[in-house]
Amino acid sequence: MQLNISRLLGAAIIILLATPMLSTAAFADAKTEADVRKAVVDGYAYGRENLRDQDGAVPKNGALHFWSSGGLLQRVPADAPVSEYEFNSVTPKHIEVITLQPGKSAVVMYYAEGSFKEKGRDAVGQYMTRVTEVMIKEGGTWKIKAAHYSAIAGGAGTNQNALD
Repeated sequence: MQLNISRLLGAAIIILLATPMLSTAAFADAKTEADVRKAVVDGYAYGRENLRDQDGAVPKNGALHFWSSGGLLQRVPADAPVSEYEFNSVTPKHIEVITLQPGKSAVVMYYAEGSFKEKGRDAVGQYMTRVTEVMIKEGGTWKIKAAHYSAIAGGAGTNQNALD
């Protein structure tokens, strides 16, 4: 009996000591969460309003992406051409942020829904995908370092399988 109580007490002490570290490292601090959420919302708004993706969204060392088309892992260089659209209504929803390093890196997860037609490609009428992105702050701007997009059942992913 004494041994079990000692183990429980030891485990409780470890949990209490680790709790401040977990809350700092594992969950978003308010500023990072707000900044990353704004970067995601503003990025999609820019694409809808300007019918093109923003320049400079990829870090200087490039990025790794799994696109919702189901293709292979893509290495996206910093100078990759941005997508241009004939129409675009894609909007992010239910955005959740996990801070890795406050003000420096975070993981963001959300849903992206809408329709779009990239120039030179077929239209995607019911784009619905789950998104997980690792974002880093570089030069004062949040950029996507790694991403995984997966189509939701009943929706469609992109129709691009590789960089052109």
